[in-house]
Amino acid sequence: MYAVIETGGKQYRVQEGDTIFVEKLNVNEGEKINFDKVLFISKEDNAEVGKPYVEGAKVEATVLEQGKARKVVVFKYKSKKDYRKKQGHRQPYTKVKIENILG
Repeated sequence: MYAVIETGGKQYRVQEGDTIFVEKLNVNEGEKINFDKVLFISKEDNAEVGKPYVEGAKVEATVLEQGKARKVVVFKYKSKKDYRKKQGHRQPYTKVKIENILG
């Protein structure tokens, strides 16, 4: 059994027991969270497709960690013009473990 959920403007295919990294959520570590924007649920012999979401379906998860991804270096350069600009960015994320798929 698996589901496709939407969070942070992205879609994720999840199964029970999966650990995924999603866009930062304002939830403390160790707390439970419910994703109710379920787009698709596949069971053993049938599938439900939402229009746009499956009614009454939700995915329960536990927040494992709040963190930042590895640094991405942005370097702008123009030749012969003495223009150089170096900038770094670390995207925040939330690591969640999928506990249960209801629907």
